[in-house]
Amino acid sequence: MNNSYNHSLSANSQLAQKSVNRCFDGEQHYYSHQSTSTKTSMTFSIYLPDEALAGRRCPAVLYLSGLTCNADNVTHKAHFQQKCSELGMIFIAPDTSPRSSEDVEVPNDERYFVGQGASYYVDALQAPWAEHFNMQSYIVDELYDLLRSEFPIDSIGITGHSMGGHGALLLGFKFPGKFVSVSALSPVCAASESAWGQAAYEAYFGDDKSLWAQADAAQMIEKVGQQYSSILVDQGAADDFLAEGQLQTSKLQHACEKTKQPLTLRYQAGHDHSYYFIQTVINDHIEHHWRMAQLS
Repeated sequence: MNNSYNHSLSANSQLAQKSVNRCFDGEQHYYSHQSTSTKTSMTFSIYLPDEALAGRRCPAVLYLSGLTCNADNVTHKAHFQQKCSELGMIFIAPDTSPRSSEDVEVPNDERYFVGQGASYYVDALQAPWAEHFNMQSYIVDELYDLLRSEFPIDSIGITGHSMGGHGALLLGFKFPGKFVSVSALSPVCAASESAWGQAAYEAYFGDDKSLWAQADAAQMIEKVGQQYSSILVDQGAADDFLAEGQLQTSKLQHACEKTKQPLTLRYQAGHDHSYYFIQTVINDHIEHHWRMAQLS
């Protein structure tokens, strides 16, 4: 019996299925499409449990990956599929930035924390980045609407790791009407105060620090106040990037305390910044988003 999900795409849709693999009680799919936001082809993975394959609306979680990653890293390494299969949860993983192809040349930088793979999920304002680096618009408008129209999604929560954790916190609080839940794994909490974020924001926004502040997760939380009944953040206690000051986790804690935003912040002893850490806590995050979806 073929359970592959046949979505009702319009004749004009450019969404192309790249692969399908049976995984637990569901299927792991990859799609590509031409983005109007980035003016490039974009790829995302989506895990569809059997309930979704049968057309039943299911809660979804949108996962934003970290520096140097693409949709493959979490899809292949995080081992989220079994828990999503058990709960009937859809899991979506977009790419981290626009990328060059045979048809389009996208700007890049020799530093891994600026350029392709390092969008910070913001809309760049400075040349040469502004033409293609519009990942905020891509995630919260274009991809969001595409997912809701083409797949049987009931609600969407947002999570992410590192730079993607920053994106989840930033976009979750900037656009709370679009997401029913927020969590993050080892997030960059105050991008405007980390060396990574400062380099990226100087490139994308120039030297106007007020623009940097609008793309800083901790400052966004302070600005908009409590938006969720609970957010979950896990941080490896042995994470070198935490020790180096790149993550600024205390700034997130302070922002949540100041605005009375309930925060469950767990420091995981002995864990680093890697996908071994993500494997360890990912099921708790999926369950967090599933619970919040039931209450929405």
